[in-house]
Amino acid sequence: MSPTPPARRLRLGLPRRVFSQVLLMQVAIAAGVAVLATGLFLAPLSDQLDDQAMRRALSIAQTAAAQPQLAEQVENTPPTAGGPVQREAEKIRKATKAEYVVIMDTRGVRWSHTEPAQIGKHVSTDPSEALAGQEVMEIDEGTLGRSARGKVPLRDSDGEIVGAVSVGIAYDSVRALLIHAIPELLAYAGGALAVGALAAWLISRRVQRQTRDLAFSDISGLLAEREAMLHGIREGVVALDRAGRVRLLNDEAQRLLSIGDEAVGRSPDEALGEGRTADVLSGRVTGTDLLTVRGQRVLIANRMPTDDGGAVATLRDRTELEQLGRELDSTRGLIDALRAQDHEHANRMHTLLGLLELEMYDDAVDFVGEVVGDHRATAEQVTEKIEDPLLAALLVGKATVAAERGVALRVSDGTRLPDRLVDPRGLVTVVGNLVDNALDAVAGTMHTRVEVELRAEGRTVVLRVRDTGPGIPAEQRELVFTEGWSTKQPPAHGKRGIGLSLVRRLAERQGGSAAVGEAHGGGAEFTVVLPEALTEPDLEPALTVPSAPASAAEEESR
Repeated sequence: MSPTPPARRLRLGLPRRVFSQVLLMQVAIAAGVAVLATGLFLAPLSDQLDDQAMRRALSIAQTAAAQPQLAEQVENTPPTAGGPVQREAEKIRKATKAEYVVIMDTRGVRWSHTEPAQIGKHVSTDPSEALAGQEVMEIDEGTLGRSARGKVPLRDSDGEIVGAVSVGIAYDSVRALLIHAIPELLAYAGGALAVGALAAWLISRRVQRQTRDLAFSDISGLLAEREAMLHGIREGVVALDRAGRVRLLNDEAQRLLSIGDEAVGRSPDEALGEGRTADVLSGRVTGTDLLTVRGQRVLIANRMPTDDGGAVATLRDRTELEQLGRELDSTRGLIDALRAQDHEHANRMHTLLGLLELEMYDDAVDFVGEVVGDHRATAEQVTEKIEDPLLAALLVGKATVAAERGVALRVSDGTRLPDRLVDPRGLVTVVGNLVDNALDAVAGTMHTRVEVELRAEGRTVVLRVRDTGPGIPAEQRELVFTEGWSTKQPPAHGKRGIGLSLVRRLAERQGGSAAVGEAHGGGAEFTVVLPEALTEPDLEPALTVPSAPASAAEEESR
């Protein structure tokens, strides 16, 4: 027999949903405000009604005392229940609906009263202030109970005080007015509470839609998960508001863009400076998997608009993949070159074997010397003019690849470059990109030739790469340096349009420039100027400060 499950205990507390909590709190606030406003209104209302009753009593007393016949009747007639003073007082009382109208002489003896038996007796309250010529308003107890009273002196035609007039308003009538006002006041308060509850419901419904009917605990959990996700993922995330200002950057975005929290609240142009990366983040350049370069990094960016008018951009670091892809392309090119060399080597070996079999030994020696001499001459020509070993090795290798592709790659006679480069790997990247572009440009043309010129002018290096290809139209000479722009089909590993952009960035990073024009005799001529690219002649190589190594895989065609 299974155990009986424990009974659930009823738990009282706030509802979990944001909608319910907001509605409950707003209704409670509206009810509290209504009760408070009602209380604040009722508190002075009683005093106001008392003051109004006393002023009304005083006004009636003043009106009665202003009648000259009352003073004469008080002086000339006795205080009797049927006397003229009693009749006049009762007439005034009934006309004004006062509780009583008492007229007294200077001794405080009543000449009129609501109860005739009280006429001729001394008044129950102190009349001295009124008999002294003062007007009095008060709430007091008398023979008829609690009332609002007004007392004024009674003067004769000469202005002498001959008595006083006291008028009372029943306090029960004042209380009745207060009680009568309460339902009406509560009705107003209830109406205000209903309007407030309706407004609270409408606001809560809007909150419900905006929060997707989540509980506060769910929202708190989502925020915690969001923070963990943003700081944990290996993609850069940049969120922008409807005004185009950065409102969020995760750790990876700060690393990829080389910016910090100071970028929050600024536009991409202000935070990053003008360029393609800022254009992509701002939405001026649209598309998917947009290629951009930031510093030494190749980034892939995607931008998605949000419902509030802003946008979220994601950034992926594609530098290593691009390097691997370019290395793969280079490897394939080298493999093709090796295949061609293997074929050429086999032909030469067959030729050499034939000469030996024919016992033409002198011709065989000359043939071997000629083949070896050609390669040695090319290497010696490069190393005599370019003393840096990395750059010389690059040009020797490129000359071999160019020869297999049927292109003549030569180093100009004006080339002179000492072994004092500050950043040899950076210059290798620049030269490699420009030579590869030139080799691609002359492919399929007649009389193909590529010429490389490297000159040192003080500490400045001037690089020129000329080709005999079709050249670049004037309207496209700036576009070729734009990230992602290319006239060639992309390779299998990704996209083109990176190499020349990196060339210009490397040049500008050193305060130099990169430009393209028309070569003498046709074709294109790329010119790169690198100030401060050489160390001083008297400095030891150990004192040079090389920059971060740049892989030859950074090479890319235009």
